[in-house]
Amino acid sequence: MSTIPPVARLARLNLSRTKPLRNACQPLACGLVPILLFVITAIAPVPLIAETSPIVAENQLPGTTDWQLTRVRPNAGRYRTSLVEGYCSEQSLSVGEELKVFISSDPAVPVNLDIYRMGYYGGTGGRLVKTFPNIDTITQPVPEAGKDRVRQCKWEPSVSFTIPEDWVSGVYLGKLTTVPEADQPYWQSYVIFIVKDDRPADFVFQCSDNTWQAYNRWPVNDSLYTHPDGPQKPGVAVSFDRPYGMYCQIFEHPLSLGSGEFLLWEFPLCFWMEQQGYDVTYVSNSDLLNPGEIDRCKTFLSVGHDEYWDTRQYDTVAAAIDRGVNVLWLSANSVYMVSPFSPSESGQSNRIITRTGSFGPLREEETQTYGKIMGPFETHGPDERKIIGARTVVPFNGGGDWVCTQPKHWIYEGTQMRRGDRIEGLIGWEHHGDPDLQRPGLQVVAEGTTWASGTDPGHWTATIFPGPKDNFVFNAATIYWAQGLATPPGHIIPWSHFSRPHGPDRRVQQITKNLFERSLQKPQD
Repeated sequence: MSTIPPVARLARLNLSRTKPLRNACQPLACGLVPILLFVITAIAPVPLIAETSPIVAENQLPGTTDWQLTRVRPNAGRYRTSLVEGYCSEQSLSVGEELKVFISSDPAVPVNLDIYRMGYYGGTGGRLVKTFPNIDTITQPVPEAGKDRVRQCKWEPSVSFTIPEDWVSGVYLGKLTTVPEADQPYWQSYVIFIVKDDRPADFVFQCSDNTWQAYNRWPVNDSLYTHPDGPQKPGVAVSFDRPYGMYCQIFEHPLSLGSGEFLLWEFPLCFWMEQQGYDVTYVSNSDLLNPGEIDRCKTFLSVGHDEYWDTRQYDTVAAAIDRGVNVLWLSANSVYMVSPFSPSESGQSNRIITRTGSFGPLREEETQTYGKIMGPFETHGPDERKIIGARTVVPFNGGGDWVCTQPKHWIYEGTQMRRGDRIEGLIGWEHHGDPDLQRPGLQVVAEGTTWASGTDPGHWTATIFPGPKDNFVFNAATIYWAQGLATPPGHIIPWSHFSRPHGPDRRVQQITKNLFERSLQKPQD
């Protein structure tokens, strides 16, 4: 069976068939030529549309599973490897801009840097796009904690290069591999960055990298949740100028060492979308400070764990909804903590985020249950339900089943789901609830119970509401949504609060297709 997705196969056929068909006409009777021309005319329109997407063409290029790490050794505490680690000078950048990669090794040894674009690529998950062999590296210093406990590296760049013209927007992983002396083991970790563009596209896929950084414990235990006075204190900051340590919540996945949370929560959607041939472009959280990043697309996607937002991001999405952009929250715990961007000590913009408050005032049940660890927050952003339809509710964590409540709604077309049918384990490990029932047209399309610690019940709600220009806003209400779409190479199914999703599910795939196809029906203004 071919591993090329159907749309890509059509595109490939169109690109390669013109000459063979012309040659095939030569020995035939002239009377048959009109029949062949009719065949060309009849099947050309679909592949011609597909060819306009660089994603389809990109995924026809040869892929590899070599992007995965093989030898990983946290040796400096639970989360960090000092053997080889690094970070990038930008969260995202465009073709023609310069990227600096900062690498440290201890002991100092040469390091190979192999850069991969992440996608489908026939099921392999990545494509090698550039290699830097035998980079001379040094052991770079670990910075002291500064103002607001921020750790801000000021390392010497190990390699710099300009993003090539032919690099398609996407998430790029740089695999760092030590080049040891004879008879010594090699060690590996990642760096990660996003290549963006400015073209019109059907979907803009926002990576939740603010939240990756908020939970990053590098070098010792230095996330936004490890303040000695409590895990939810205001005025604590983190910097993008440091490596990503290994993610340690829900599961300890070796592929997360240096990759933030992308491979855990977001990659399954990226893999599936590119497999299906959808026209998608990628951005970081910080790119939403520019409203044009959303306005150029028909649909905005928030994916996975998207907790930390600058209020300017909120304003961008709210304005986009008013202008007719569709918004799909395939995520949860989204837009919960107000975390304005600020520049680094060197003056580079948007390299530090600081937790200053919450979106919407804390509800009574939150202050009663979590009052000793939450805040006190003196500032609050707008109510996130206005752009999501629901919000984060207590208990924050838990697991549960996706339960259908409106089987006749168009999102369920083709699923054969009936009222009360369940998609087991799809809700978790955080969720949305408390829907904005005062909003005209808002519908709860699925709802049910979550269980924190296996015993503490909570209530989640998936919602959909209409926008002002025939657009819509959908809230999946779970971080786990993408787990129901695909299992890329190296992926591990999460497990939390004694509950787990089951991986790819035909019903999740069909609901997502219904949402995507409906969002494409409205022409971009």
